[in-house]
Amino acid sequence: MASVIHSFDPPERFVAGTVGPPGQRTFFLQARTGARVTSVALEKQQVQVLAERIDELLDELIRADEGSATIPAVSPVALEDNAPLEQPIDEEFRAGTMTLSWDSDDERIVVEVFPFTEESVVEPGTPEEEIEEPEPDEILVVRMPAGMARAFCKRAQAVVGAGRPSCPFCGGPVDPAGHLCPRANGFRRTTPD
Repeated sequence: MASVIHSFDPPERFVAGTVGPPGQRTFFLQARTGARVTSVALEKQQVQVLAERIDELLDELIRADEGSATIPAVSPVALEDNAPLEQPIDEEFRAGTMTLSWDSDDERIVVEVFPFTEESVVEPGTPEEEIEEPEPDEILVVRMPAGMARAFCKRAQAVVGAGRPSCPFCGGPVDPAGHLCPRANGFRRTTPD
Protein backbone atom coordinates (compact mmCIF):
# COMPACT_ATOMS: atom_id res chain seq x y z
CA MET A 1 0.00 0.00 0.00
CA ALA A 2 1.41 3.39 -1.00
CA SER A 3 1.87 6.14 1.58
CA VAL A 4 -0.48 9.13 1.63
CA ILE A 5 1.71 12.20 1.17
CA HIS A 6 0.35 15.51 2.46
CA SER A 7 2.54 17.81 0.35
CA PHE A 8 2.69 21.62 0.63
CA ASP A 9 5.11 23.30 -1.80
CA PRO A 10 5.01 26.02 -0.53
CA PRO A 11 2.15 26.25 1.95
CA GLU A 12 0.16 29.45 2.34
CA ARG A 13 0.51 28.85 6.07
CA PHE A 14 2.72 26.58 8.21
CA VAL A 15 2.53 27.06 11.97
CA ALA A 16 2.84 25.39 15.34
CA GLY A 17 0.00 25.87 17.79
CA THR A 18 -1.75 24.38 20.79
CA VAL A 19 -5.18 23.42 22.05
CA GLY A 20 -5.99 23.37 25.77
CA PRO A 21 -4.83 25.14 28.93
CA PRO A 22 -1.16 25.22 30.04
CA GLY A 23 -0.19 21.87 31.52
CA GLN A 24 -2.77 20.07 29.37
CA ARG A 25 -1.92 21.46 25.94
CA THR A 26 -1.85 19.38 22.79
CA PHE A 27 0.68 20.64 20.25
CA PHE A 28 0.05 20.66 16.51
CA LEU A 29 1.89 21.42 13.28
CA GLN A 30 -0.59 22.77 10.76
CA ALA A 31 -0.09 23.40 7.04
CA ARG A 32 -2.67 25.04 4.78
CA THR A 33 -3.01 25.81 1.09
CA GLY A 34 -6.43 27.09 0.06
CA ALA A 35 -9.11 24.98 1.74
CA ARG A 36 -6.74 22.01 2.25
CA VAL A 37 -5.50 21.81 5.85
CA THR A 38 -3.32 19.12 7.44
CA SER A 39 -2.85 18.97 11.22
CA VAL A 40 -0.29 16.70 12.88
CA ALA A 41 -0.10 16.25 16.68
CA LEU A 42 3.30 16.19 18.33
CA GLU A 43 5.10 16.71 21.62
CA LYS A 44 6.22 20.07 22.98
CA GLN A 45 9.87 18.99 22.78
CA GLN A 46 9.46 18.09 19.10
CA VAL A 47 8.17 21.60 18.34
CA GLN A 48 11.04 23.14 20.28
CA VAL A 49 13.73 21.00 18.61
CA LEU A 50 12.28 21.52 15.11
CA ALA A 51 12.33 25.32 15.56
CA GLU A 52 15.88 25.25 16.95
CA ARG A 53 17.17 23.04 14.11
CA ILE A 54 15.54 25.17 11.40
CA ASP A 55 17.10 28.32 12.89
CA GLU A 56 20.50 26.59 13.13
CA LEU A 57 20.30 25.36 9.53
CA LEU A 58 19.41 28.84 8.23
CA ASP A 59 22.23 30.40 10.29
CA GLU A 60 24.70 27.85 8.86
CA LEU A 61 23.53 28.65 5.33
CA ILE A 62 24.03 32.38 5.93
CA ARG A 63 27.57 31.77 7.23
CA ALA A 64 28.42 29.44 4.34
CA ASP A 65 27.06 31.84 1.73
CA GLU A 66 28.50 34.97 3.35
CA GLY A 67 25.06 36.50 4.10
CA SER A 68 22.88 35.34 1.22
CA ALA A 69 20.18 37.83 0.30
CA THR A 70 17.55 35.08 0.10
CA ILE A 71 17.92 33.99 3.74
CA PRO A 72 16.80 36.52 6.35
CA ALA A 73 18.74 36.67 9.62
CA VAL A 74 15.50 37.22 11.60
CA SER A 75 11.82 36.60 11.02
CA PRO A 76 10.39 39.06 8.46
CA VAL A 77 7.60 41.06 10.14
CA ALA A 78 5.35 40.73 7.07
CA LEU A 79 5.45 36.90 7.35
CA GLU A 80 4.72 36.61 11.08
CA ASP A 81 1.53 34.68 11.81
CA ASN A 82 -0.10 34.96 15.24
CA ALA A 83 -3.58 33.80 14.22
CA PRO A 84 -5.09 30.74 15.92
CA LEU A 85 -4.97 27.30 14.34
CA GLU A 86 -7.45 26.57 11.56
CA GLN A 87 -10.67 25.03 12.89
CA PRO A 88 -11.83 22.33 13.11
CA ILE A 89 -8.59 20.54 13.95
CA ASP A 90 -8.64 17.04 12.46
CA GLU A 91 -5.49 15.21 13.53
CA GLU A 92 -4.08 13.23 10.60
CA PHE A 93 -1.51 11.41 12.75
CA ARG A 94 0.86 11.79 15.71
CA ALA A 95 4.39 12.76 14.70
CA GLY A 96 7.28 10.40 15.26
CA THR A 97 10.42 10.99 13.23
CA MET A 98 11.01 14.32 11.49
CA THR A 99 13.66 15.16 8.91
CA LEU A 100 14.97 18.56 7.91
CA SER A 101 16.92 19.53 4.80
CA TRP A 102 17.76 22.42 2.47
CA ASP A 103 16.92 22.23 -1.24
CA SER A 104 19.53 24.52 -2.78
CA ASP A 105 17.94 24.34 -6.26
CA ASP A 106 14.63 25.84 -5.07
CA GLU A 107 16.13 27.57 -2.00
CA ARG A 108 13.60 25.97 0.35
CA ILE A 109 13.62 24.35 3.75
CA VAL A 110 12.11 20.86 3.53
CA VAL A 111 10.42 19.37 6.61
CA GLU A 112 9.21 15.77 6.49
CA VAL A 113 7.08 14.45 9.35
CA PHE A 114 6.52 10.70 9.70
CA PRO A 115 3.92 9.13 11.99
CA PHE A 116 4.80 7.51 15.30
CA THR A 117 4.32 3.74 15.23
CA GLU A 118 5.11 1.05 17.79
CA GLU A 119 7.03 -0.83 15.07
CA SER A 120 9.45 2.10 14.76
CA VAL A 121 10.49 1.86 18.43
CA VAL A 122 13.89 0.18 18.60
CA GLU A 123 15.21 -1.53 21.72
CA PRO A 124 18.62 -0.21 22.85
CA GLY A 125 21.43 -2.47 21.71
CA THR A 126 19.59 -3.85 18.66
CA PRO A 127 22.08 -4.44 15.83
CA GLU A 128 21.56 -2.06 12.93
CA GLU A 129 21.09 -4.87 10.41
CA GLU A 130 18.10 -6.17 12.42
CA ILE A 131 16.26 -2.83 12.34
CA GLU A 132 13.45 -2.79 9.81
CA GLU A 133 12.03 0.58 8.82
CA PRO A 134 8.25 0.25 8.44
CA GLU A 135 6.62 1.94 5.44
CA PRO A 136 4.65 4.92 6.85
CA ASP A 137 0.93 5.19 6.14
CA GLU A 138 1.13 8.98 5.87
CA ILE A 139 3.80 11.66 5.54
CA LEU A 140 3.61 15.44 5.87
CA VAL A 141 6.05 17.20 3.52
CA VAL A 142 6.41 20.98 3.74
CA ARG A 143 8.73 22.90 1.41
CA MET A 144 8.97 26.57 2.39
CA PRO A 145 11.09 29.62 1.63
CA ALA A 146 13.61 30.75 4.23
CA GLY A 147 11.56 33.77 5.34
CA MET A 148 8.53 31.59 6.08
CA ALA A 149 10.79 29.15 7.95
CA ARG A 150 12.13 31.98 10.16
CA ALA A 151 8.54 33.10 10.87
CA PHE A 152 7.63 29.48 11.76
CA CYS A 153 10.54 29.35 14.24
CA LYS A 154 9.60 32.61 15.94
CA ARG A 155 5.99 31.50 16.45
CA ALA A 156 7.00 27.98 17.55
CA GLN A 157 9.35 29.36 20.19
CA ALA A 158 6.59 31.68 21.47
CA VAL A 159 4.09 28.79 21.59
CA VAL A 160 6.51 26.58 23.55
CA GLY A 161 7.32 29.44 25.95
CA ALA A 162 3.65 30.25 26.61
CA GLY A 163 3.09 27.23 28.87
CA ARG A 164 3.47 26.90 32.62
CA PRO A 165 6.22 28.95 34.27
CA SER A 166 9.36 27.14 35.38
CA CYS A 167 10.32 26.76 39.02
CA PRO A 168 13.33 29.02 39.71
CA PHE A 169 14.86 26.31 41.91
CA CYS A 170 14.43 23.00 40.06
CA GLY A 171 13.33 24.14 36.59
CA GLY A 172 10.22 21.94 36.65
CA PRO A 173 6.82 23.28 35.55
CA VAL A 174 4.75 25.09 38.19
CA ASP A 175 0.98 24.56 38.10
CA PRO A 176 -1.32 27.37 39.33
CA ALA A 177 -1.60 25.46 42.65
CA GLY A 178 2.21 25.11 42.88
CA HIS A 179 4.35 21.95 42.72
CA LEU A 180 6.41 19.69 44.95
CA CYS A 181 9.93 21.00 44.45
CA PRO A 182 12.68 18.40 44.96
CA ARG A 183 15.12 21.19 45.82
CA ALA A 184 12.84 22.26 48.69
CA ASN A 185 12.84 18.77 50.24
CA GLY A 186 9.29 18.05 49.12
CA PHE A 187 7.73 21.30 50.30
CA ARG A 188 5.16 22.84 47.97
CA ARG A 189 6.30 26.00 46.20
CA THR A 190 3.92 28.40 44.54
CA THR A 191 4.63 31.19 42.12
CA PRO A 192 4.55 34.66 43.70
CA ASP A 193 1.45 36.68 42.86
